[in-house]
Amino acid sequence: MDNDQASPWRDTPARSERVISAISRIASVLRTGAWQFATAEGLNPTQLDVLEILHGRREGVRLSWVAQQLGVTTATASDSVTSLSSKGLLEKVKAADDGRAVALKLTLAGHQLAQRLTTAMQFASVAVEGLPESAQNELFSTLLALIGQLQRAERFPEIRACVSCKYFAAGVHADSAAPHHCRLVDAALPKALLRLDCPEHIAADELVVSRNWLDI
Repeated sequence: MDNDQASPWRDTPARSERVISAISRIASVLRTGAWQFATAEGLNPTQLDVLEILHGRREGVRLSWVAQQLGVTTATASDSVTSLSSKGLLEKVKAADDGRAVALKLTLAGHQLAQRLTTAMQFASVAVEGLPESAQNELFSTLLALIGQLQRAERFPEIRACVSCKYFAAGVHADSAAPHHCRLVDAALPKALLRLDCPEHIAADELVVSRNWLDI
């Protein structure tokens, strides 16, 4: 008897496919919530994405960086920037590292709108907080590991994560609850408190970053 043919589960997709399907469906729900907010505010999804990424970059960024983060052409990013600027949500200033270059920053109104988006998306945070603390920690740890895999495959955009920062020291403490160390504040760093977007981030050497992703 062919056990494979007899199994009622033989058509079940591979586990990796089911994981990606789950992530994709969650992402779709989040996008729908964000797009509903964008429509109510008279913005399109790309303009909203620009607001989101600039909200945490108060020092200003280049247009090319915005396009890279969003995975769109510079022309598409430029159209969104022009629209946001006309709405008084974004301004162009001199880049801090090169007075001849232009940096993009949100205005106060832009930051306030981005903050309202955070409030509008609270339904997702509430869903996560409804999980047991142990499940939240495990989920965060697993997602970090997945991001690391995608980063090493050059399939994930640049982020200001603890793991990729020069101040981060992976696995230097024996305490399993706080195995890492942040040299900036000189304190042990629990895995549950690792950040994906830290304003004090300074990029570490690529080889160090690659090792850090494996050590977390």
